[in-house]
Amino acid sequence: MSSTAADVVRLLTVRGETLAVAESLTGGLVAAEITAVPGASKAFRGSVTAYATALKREVLGVDATVLAARGAVDPQVAAQMAVGVRKALGADWGIATTGVAGPGPQDGQPVGTVFVAVDGPFAGDVGADPGSAGGGKVEALRLNGDRAEIRMESVRSVLALLLRELAGEQTGNERAQDTERNGGF
Repeated sequence: MSSTAADVVRLLTVRGETLAVAESLTGGLVAAEITAVPGASKAFRGSVTAYATALKREVLGVDATVLAARGAVDPQVAAQMAVGVRKALGADWGIATTGVAGPGPQDGQPVGTVFVAVDGPFAGDVGADPGSAGGGKVEALRLNGDRAEIRMESVRSVLALLLRELAGEQTGNERAQDTERNGGF
């Protein structure tokens, strides 16, 4: 159990909010990290490990056109996975991981290409559809290391992204710049 996971569970519990996780390359490691925290059941709704590309579409509602055009390793796919799991599992927050852990490239992306995403009840989201992509954020990662190291760094990164959003550390200007850099998600 990481201190980041413990901080995430603590903040969600204090706020009375819930979390759902959509995982691809991490294969359940994010959910395992969260559920290792005592009391996680107060905030954790569940997870979907959509390792197969078809499941991203069928279970999480990722746009089939995007998957066909760009493949599963894409920032828009990560964003839609976070939205989809949040909606499917009825959670306040959704996080997602998709990427290439190796041993070889996938969807034209090199090993170490990872996208992590968060979708949640951001300011200005009042009355908005909980399944909307309006409150989402995606981070692109270029990770080094072997398969296990890439997967564990992906877990750390998605939890850190969620923790930053929960703690509200970013200013509006930083968020606007990041949205531009990540294609508007």
